[in-house]
Amino acid sequence: MNAQKGTVYLVGAGPGDPELLTLKAAHLLATADVVLHDDLVPDAIVALANPNASVTSVGKRCGRPRITQAGIHELMIDSARRNQSVVRLKSGDPLVFGRAAEELQALREAEIPAVVVPGVSAVFAAGATLQLPLTDRRTASKLILISGSHAADKKNPLPMWQGPLPEDATLAIYMPGRDLHVLAEELSLHGVPQDMPCVAISSAATPQQTASAATLERFGSLQPGHAPLLILIGRAMTSMLERKDTEQPERILTEFVRALST
Repeated sequence: MNAQKGTVYLVGAGPGDPELLTLKAAHLLATADVVLHDDLVPDAIVALANPNASVTSVGKRCGRPRITQAGIHELMIDSARRNQSVVRLKSGDPLVFGRAAEELQALREAEIPAVVVPGVSAVFAAGATLQLPLTDRRTASKLILISGSHAADKKNPLPMWQGPLPEDATLAIYMPGRDLHVLAEELSLHGVPQDMPCVAISSAATPQQTASAATLERFGSLQPGHAPLLILIGRAMTSMLERKDTEQPERILTEFVRALST
């Protein structure tokens, strides 16, 4: 469908591969009057926007906002009130750690029609490119998503994880920060076993993707790749440890990068 005048669309851009956009997302991009995109949305996806659209980056990187969240709300609302169609293009899926709650609330209070278009979240993209099932009936029947990032005005934020991790769970940590040593100590303190498999994935589902794996005992010594970073922890990640000796993860990444470039 074409983007409708006076409506704001919260659209998931996925992890960065343009071919992972939904058809609906691509069509809305091609027909919108205004596109407000995250910094992490790559140029190849932004380039799919209507050539006559007003395109603005409203991203926030490493806690340094280019524009305040209130400013983003104002841009969306003002554009819609000028009878323009607006795509708010968000990395991954809009409803997974994407401030969608704040933006939808602002649009409702302004009585602006809003539509949410899902996208492929980083955890699913990482699992796919590394051929790592996030659940496995033999080892994992739960998938837990958490964020290491907190609202700036949240006092005394809790640890990223508290209590023992269920043996049949995969824990996915978005925005975990750069210090894996601190994270490993925190997980250990709260009862996660030292032999628990852990995987750090940088720039999931992009040609820049890298991944490294270790048990929790050694995880703190790994050097994480560039942001965006995702951590996967759980027994379902055991196959990643087993593949380290055969260099199969590197082979999978090489094949993935080759596929993106063809």
